[in-house]
Amino acid sequence: MQSLTFEAPDTNRFPCLRLAYEALDKGGNMPCIVNAANEIVNRAFIDDRIPYTRIAEVIEETMQKVAFSTDSSLDTYLATDKEARAYAASIL
Repeated sequence: MQSLTFEAPDTNRFPCLRLAYEALDKGGNMPCIVNAANEIVNRAFIDDRIPYTRIAEVIEETMQKVAFSTDSSLDTYLATDKEARAYAASIL
């Protein structure tokens, strides 16, 4: 390998990457919401219950609907994870 080049990621082509950046920028429990929704939609995709093209859509809707919090307690994260998983599963 003679050289490597690095370019900015295309977040239009890879919407889940855009959503991950948004979650990190917002902070609080938003990364937890994204992670929980991502696990639900990826399992649904693997099980042939949704097309690949719906993954980002379900994650984004879950981000918009699940309660945002800046509380960093374990109880908040456990409740967030449960709520986000339930919401993502409900819209499949």
